[in-house]
This record gives sequence, C-alpha cells and structure tokens, in this order.
Amino acid sequence: MKQLPIGLEAHIVSGATTLCWCWRLARSDGSVMGFTDHDRDIAFGGTVYEAAAGMTASEIRDAVGLGVDNLEVTSAMTSDRLAEADLAAGVYDNAEVEIYRVNWMAPADHVLMRKGNLGEVKRSGKAFAAEVRGIAHLLQQTKGRIFQYACDADLGDGRCHVALENGTFTGSGVLQNIDSPRRFTASGLAAFASGWFTHGLLTFTSGAAEGQKVEVKSHTNAGGVVTVELWSQARLPLAPGQTFTVSAGCDKRLATCRAKFANAVNFRGFPHMPGNDFLTSVRRPGATSR
Repeated sequence: MKQLPIGLEAHIVSGATTLCWCWRLARSDGSVMGFTDHDRDIAFGGTVYEAAAGMTASEIRDAVGLGVDNLEVTSAMTSDRLAEADLAAGVYDNAEVEIYRVNWMAPADHVLMRKGNLGEVKRSGKAFAAEVRGIAHLLQQTKGRIFQYACDADLGDGRCHVALENGTFTGSGVLQNIDSPRRFTASGLAAFASGWFTHGLLTFTSGAAEGQKVEVKSHTNAGGVVTVELWSQARLPLAPGQTFTVSAGCDKRLATCRAKFANAVNFRGFPHMPGNDFLTSVRRPGATSR
C-alpha cells in the first residue's frame, strides 16, 4: 500500500480533485525531461513537466508476484524536445521512467505511482507509442555466463584482451555520399578488406550524431569505394564531412578469434560442447566406437 503525503491524502478525501499525470524521463546520456497531461507546465523536484497535448496513458497492468507491470504512453511529438530522429536513433531506449500522480494546484503534493524503463517505441508519422516496463523486467535479463558455442566477451574488453587501439583493428573515416540514415559511403577505410568491420562498432566523432555508437551491419570495399551499413539509424542530419571511428567486427566464433585476432587463448565460448545430436545418440549394434 502506498503512503500518500498528508496534503495529497486530504485533497483526495475532499471529493473534488485537481489531479494529473506527470512523466519524468532520464535518458542514458544524462538528459532529463518531464511531461504532463495537464494543460500547463508543472514544476516539482527540480524538474519542469511540460504540457504535452494529446499525451495519454493506458491502464496500468499489475502482474502477480515477480511478473512485469506494463503500460503504454501514446502522444504526438508536439514538444521541441521530442525529436523523431532521436526516437529512431534509439536515444530513448531503456530510459528510466517515473510516473507521478500530482495535484496541479499544489505540485508539492504528489506521489510516485510507477518506476521502470522504456521498452518498445513504435512510431507512425508524428505520433508515437512507448511501452513502459516495470522494474521487475530486470529480473528477466540474463546474468552471469551462459554455456554456448559463441564467445560472450565484447571485443576489446577486459576478458577479451584484444588491443583495439592497434591500427589494424580500428579505422577512422569521413562520410561521403549519404544513401540513408543507415547506409553511406566513406573515405579513409580503403586499406581494409570487405567485411573487416562487419559486426564492429562505429562511433561518430562529429556532427549531430557525435558520440552515438551503432553496430555495423555490413562493410564492403569495391575497388576502394567503401560502403558502410548500420543496424540502426544515426541521428540526423548526416552530412558529407562528418567523421567517425570504427572497430573491427567479431562474429564470436573460435575460427574468427584465431584467424583474425590471434586470440584463441582468450576465447570465452565453449566450441567443443556436445550438441543435441550427441546427447540423444544411441549405440547401435555393429557400429564402430567413436
């Protein structure tokens, strides 16, 4: 049971209420913003909650036990701080969300109703719908190591030990022709063979996307013409002349670890683990032993 502030409790008991919803978003880049379904801005706790016309929330679905509580917030992107390009680029992915019930006549009287993270964000034109997941969703995330064929280390981390600062494994490029927010040609990478940066990590170092990290879907080098395609969109606008760095890709296989990085001694997978075929096989009369 929630403990209501004395002022808010008295206000609710009065029978004539002036209540609204407020949402506080804290993105992974440190940016904090607030929105409310009231028709005027509201401020409390050091955050200004901007009046967001058309913002509505579905009913909150409570789950029994350790199940995940969910709700969905829908709105049009009427705020200058809500950019379609940022939503497409994943800036709001897993942002922390706090949902408050507030007396807009006395904002100091408020209560935290839910806390969680943004999940799936769906867009259609200028409208969007964002799933808000309760904090219990963290219990569904994989923790610790998993027995699997592929390596579970990130290239260059403390378990992998590959030195990415080595020029062989890292390149610097400059955008040339922009085909889409996910695909472009670049200069500066002509010395690397096709596929060298596939599955690698690209980091923009200038322009609107500066600081954004995106995984590389494909990298081709056709006679010195280098084309890079990303798995998700870069923040717009992209323009020729923007710079980036990109690290070599790793598909997490032992063969790649050995041939591409000479790092098989630090491979963190289990490539010789028996599979289902081995476990379900039976000895047949007359068959030779393994």
